[in-house]
Amino acid sequence: MRIFISTGEVSGDLQGSLLIAALKRQALAAGLELEIVALGGEKMAAAGATILGDTSHIGSMGLLESLPYLVPTLLVQRKAIAYLKQNPPDLVLLIDYMGPNLGIGTYMQQHLPKVPVVYYIAPQEWVWSVSLRNTNRIVGFTNKLLAIFPEEARYFRQQGADVSWVGHPLVDRMQTAPSRQEARAKLGISPEAIAIALLPASRHQELKYLLPVIFQAAQTIQAKLPEVHFWIPLSLEEFREPIAAGIQRYGLRATVVSDQQKEVFAAADFAITKSGTVNLELALLNVPQVVVYRLNPITAWIARNILKGSIPFASPTNLLVMREIVPEFLQEQATAENIIQAAMELLLNPDKRQQTLADYQEMRQCLGEVGVCDRAAQEILQMLPDMRV
Repeated sequence: MRIFISTGEVSGDLQGSLLIAALKRQALAAGLELEIVALGGEKMAAAGATILGDTSHIGSMGLLESLPYLVPTLLVQRKAIAYLKQNPPDLVLLIDYMGPNLGIGTYMQQHLPKVPVVYYIAPQEWVWSVSLRNTNRIVGFTNKLLAIFPEEARYFRQQGADVSWVGHPLVDRMQTAPSRQEARAKLGISPEAIAIALLPASRHQELKYLLPVIFQAAQTIQAKLPEVHFWIPLSLEEFREPIAAGIQRYGLRATVVSDQQKEVFAAADFAITKSGTVNLELALLNVPQVVVYRLNPITAWIARNILKGSIPFASPTNLLVMREIVPEFLQEQATAENIIQAAMELLLNPDKRQQTLADYQEMRQCLGEVGVCDRAAQEILQMLPDMRV
């Protein structure tokens, strides 16, 4: 049975790899042999996919920010469609990655309508959609939508999609996280040291818009709390040089690590982080955090004034419960002063910290039970032509 998977960016590669492992497990149990070809990255390749195009580096947020990626995105989309035309699979699985996946999904609907299309981790239209145009396209070409958020499931079901809520895959991933003690021993962090995780970037644009303000805040926190040491897990190896230069510029006591993100999170007392999936990983490991995000000011102006877009929250941690359980500072509010104030309160005020941990417990209820990837894999395999009952 041949499955084609399309995803992009660092987070898509991670989610794809977790799902591929589950698909292989479930296929083995069902006596099926799977061949998986994908747009993705190294993690998906390690999980057993043949990578048609590496999309883990192609990604941006915003209008102007996406311009440098327009040509690479179109090329990879064209490559995928040419492959699908020559090698029609038994099933197409789309993971997030809205731009290319809208094109691939539409192609499948028009040219290979008998091949089922499953969307797992749909674009967050339920959060920031300014019209139903893209939502209707997704619903139109998707035979099954596997939602990871309850609100996402409700939104797409309301628009006419066949939806199953499977829960969030990070619930599975965090099961293998080390304990605080194990993580600290592995990283060489003494029990009394204050370890702060800094997560400034998983996209190139974030090095420009987020790294300076996060490092500036870290510089002041370091001056106020001399026992602090910062830990920076790399999302992409190519970010090592600009991050190292930033550490030097701001005089931070910081260690950059590769492939040890879970250890850093498990060991951390606190985190200053960009908005994204990492917010949920930190919450699942009970790490208080401050979330920041900035786009190009022109993009932000267009979104507010022309598209009339507004979002209730940026961090998925807050979106899950639709209230602020972690402080988030967006655009003009994303200043070093605001980050420092919120960080010092969470670091030094035990009541504030306890409230955050209690709120994390409530948030967990919206993430589903362990076994998310296996549930998703079972749903996907049921869509294969020979498996339908």
